[in-house]
Amino acid sequence: MHRTLSIVIPLLIAGLSVALWAMMNQPSVEPPWPTRIQGYSFQPMRADQDPQRRIYPSLTEIDQDLSLLQGEAHAIRTYSVDGPLGQIPALASAHGLNVSLGAWIGPDAKANQAELERLIDILREPHRNIVRVFVGNEAILREDVEVADLTRDLDRIRRLTEIPVGTAEPWHVWLKYPELAEHVDFIAIHLLPYWEGLPIDQAVDYAFKRLDEVQQAFPGKEVIIGEVGWPSHGRRNRGAEPSQANQTRFLRRVLARAEQEGTVYYVMEAFDQLWKTKIEGSIGSYWGVYDAEREPKFALTQPVVRIPNWHELAALSVGIAVLLLLLLYRDSSSLSSSGKGFLALITYAVSTAAVLLVYQYTQQYMTPLTTVVGVLLLIGGIGVLILLSAEAHEWAESLWLKRWRRAFPRREVPDAWLPMVSLHVPAYNEPPALLIETLDALAALNYPRFEVLVIDNNTKDPAVWEPVRAHCAQLNRRLMLKGQSHGQRFRFFHVSPLAGFKAGALNFALRETDPKAAIVAVIDADYLVSPNWLHDLIPAFFDDEVAIVQAPQDYRDGEENAFKAMCLAEYRGFFHIGMVTRNERNAIIQHGTMTMIRRNVLEAVGGWSEWCITEDAELGLRVFEAGHKALYIPATYGRGLIPDTFADFKKQRFRWAYGAVRVLIAHRRELLGLRRTRLTSGQRWHFLSGWLPWFADGFNLLFNFAALAWTIAMVAAPETITPPYMSIALVPLVLFGFKMIKSFVLYRRRVDATWRQAFAAGLAGLALSHTIARASWAGIFSGKLGFFRTPKLATSVALFRALMDAREEALLLCAFVLGAFAVLQRPDAYMIDVRVWAAVLLVQAVPYAAAILVSLISALPRLPANLVGTLREMRSSSSA
Repeated sequence: MHRTLSIVIPLLIAGLSVALWAMMNQPSVEPPWPTRIQGYSFQPMRADQDPQRRIYPSLTEIDQDLSLLQGEAHAIRTYSVDGPLGQIPALASAHGLNVSLGAWIGPDAKANQAELERLIDILREPHRNIVRVFVGNEAILREDVEVADLTRDLDRIRRLTEIPVGTAEPWHVWLKYPELAEHVDFIAIHLLPYWEGLPIDQAVDYAFKRLDEVQQAFPGKEVIIGEVGWPSHGRRNRGAEPSQANQTRFLRRVLARAEQEGTVYYVMEAFDQLWKTKIEGSIGSYWGVYDAEREPKFALTQPVVRIPNWHELAALSVGIAVLLLLLLYRDSSSLSSSGKGFLALITYAVSTAAVLLVYQYTQQYMTPLTTVVGVLLLIGGIGVLILLSAEAHEWAESLWLKRWRRAFPRREVPDAWLPMVSLHVPAYNEPPALLIETLDALAALNYPRFEVLVIDNNTKDPAVWEPVRAHCAQLNRRLMLKGQSHGQRFRFFHVSPLAGFKAGALNFALRETDPKAAIVAVIDADYLVSPNWLHDLIPAFFDDEVAIVQAPQDYRDGEENAFKAMCLAEYRGFFHIGMVTRNERNAIIQHGTMTMIRRNVLEAVGGWSEWCITEDAELGLRVFEAGHKALYIPATYGRGLIPDTFADFKKQRFRWAYGAVRVLIAHRRELLGLRRTRLTSGQRWHFLSGWLPWFADGFNLLFNFAALAWTIAMVAAPETITPPYMSIALVPLVLFGFKMIKSFVLYRRRVDATWRQAFAAGLAGLALSHTIARASWAGIFSGKLGFFRTPKLATSVALFRALMDAREEALLLCAFVLGAFAVLQRPDAYMIDVRVWAAVLLVQAVPYAAAILVSLISALPRLPANLVGTLREMRSSSSA
């Protein structure tokens, strides 16, 4: 039954996905395209040509374009007579096309006069196919000339020819300057509802309403439609969505109505004009009925479908989802049908979104820049796909496991059977009172045979380590008087110099370990262990395949203040969610406190690696590569101290993230299966996917810098630099929302935290994003970072110091907030893609704001912990 559901559920969701594709692409029946339309706006520029730079097509190319339109239209409308464009009437005559000849009027008076002189010369030639003359196109709208100057030019041309003369402006310009109509033989209005933000279903009625309005305002003048059209691709303008389907719908509806009402019109336009990107942004390139390669963009008579090739895209999205599900379902026997359904739903949704994003991006004209950006986006998209799949997998396994496959086997064994344990306590410059308290807790362990080795490495001040050595001697005397020890159970070593940092100290301790000790256990110098720690957990080693037994890190000062309560809440997510899930596939991350390892295994794999500042995680991976097992017991057997300041909190996380990257780089061949080891696929999955979010933070930092650079360009050149595609810009918002929802849900369900604690954990985690990002890049490009300890019992910093501790985050926060504000000052700030981009900038600023807030909270040690929630409220905090 379970196997059947594993097949049926993905099939059902695949069917739902295909049905969604079909629903989005329901064909709509539209009026057919006329057999021969009245006219096209005609500009024969090819992809690499630009009239603004006077790079024109050849006469042969112009003639080819006219040949393509022969029989398709009665007339064409031109915009300039400069260069070879002045030859269009003669060329068009050979193809049976009438011409509405246009002269360009711009801000340069001298150029305008030259253009008019050229127009006059053409009008003196015997071109019978010139049926109208346009002096200027939207010159008043652009404010290139005054109305008086334009009317003077119009009057001049009207005196020289009997051909009707007019100019073209949007409908509202004619209503604003009615005196302009006194100087024309006809009124040409532009009806482009896209620019006015009209939804496609309202656009046609709106256009003809404006036409009627102008006709009523000027009853004695012929009113024609000089331009009417809709873009096939580009930015959404409020309710106006540019798409090939909407372009088809709009034009076929407009043309049917115009033909019915006998209105003269020119479709905007015959061919896509790539050069218009410079003056209208990317949207300017997509108004043609034919694309830049002179291929028709849509069907003229068939029903209109939003994405004509949606069947292929649907199949591709299903195929990608199936491949991902095969990976995610590979080891899912303990996952319930609800969990599998959740994974299938997320996977199909993500793959469908990915296919749509790629499809939409490839509909634009590709330049070297957009190609490079597209490749980078594709690589980033693959990363997002993997990241979301990994996050969804952890979510599903955390909430919908039917049973734990590797529950901790509690065993009761006689004391005589228990092996000897050697406890190693590395210390560097630790406060003596703190370390003495740790040793007293070890002395109280309820275990028959153990030793404690304290290795103080490289502490310079004797006043720091000598009290600890004296206390070890005192403990030995006390144990001997009680008859609990007949030797030196507590041994103290001060070694200076000693290379290798903490790993060097642990390797030194391993060499000094009692030969009779079978198990090595490690705790940090600030940990107070429970008396039954060893007695409860050592029996797990009676399974000969178990090499590591790990209990979680936990902390005893979480109720000291609000900052530490936030840190405690953040820590618990890893130890009560991530580690528990990893344990299911024997893939836990060994951490260097509350850990136990077989001595012979530790020696066989070469001890602790002194090159790595996260020697604990690196050792655990080597143990797995050798084919051994580890057990994680999510019960608290010891508690340490939380960093006192945000700066120290960041240092700790920087070390963890940097070390993780170095471990992955060092073991890349083993993890990718390029070098033969005994790692399982599940272990590889968890080590790669488990640290993937940290790499994601690193790449997010790159995205942030790119976003700021793009924002600066948008502000500096608002006329030409538009926001990134809205669908792409939405990805960071979706990722942020998914991550936050997942965090809240899992904290509530698995950590059993209150809403306040879940929020506090999320805030503390966000505050570390920049630190993790920097650590990730440092780990990729540098292998020389030395070990640094996390100070304990530090003096709280002042508010100014707290701000300095988050100065990088503060600068980036200011940059993003100012960027969002500046973007919203653009003239096109009303457009939805601009607002979405501003929202993206503000969301990207959230982690930096969180860092400043958490740093300020750390500078207020008297801020009570109950603002976050006390430890007692975490009902799932299991203690031994």
